[in-house]
Amino acid sequence: MSPTIFREGGFRFFFFSREETRLHVHVSSQQGEAKFWLEPNIELADNYRMTATELVAVEKMIREKEHEIRAAWFKHFVG
Repeated sequence: MSPTIFREGGFRFFFFSREETRLHVHVSSQQGEAKFWLEPNIELADNYRMTATELVAVEKMIREKEHEIRAAWFKHFVG
């Protein structure tokens, strides 16, 4: 199961239900996919074919919606 948190600008932000416990978010687009850690800091964990421009845009969206992502994480995994 991989619930979608939100979609924006051609990107899908989601979790994988059976993955590591460190808080993170996956992002996919037509071009590729990336994974960002949210703890201890927001930073790129993995990148599969996303451009540098896309990664900058995605990180900005994550920073803007960090509280929403965290709330969705705790609701899905804890709650």
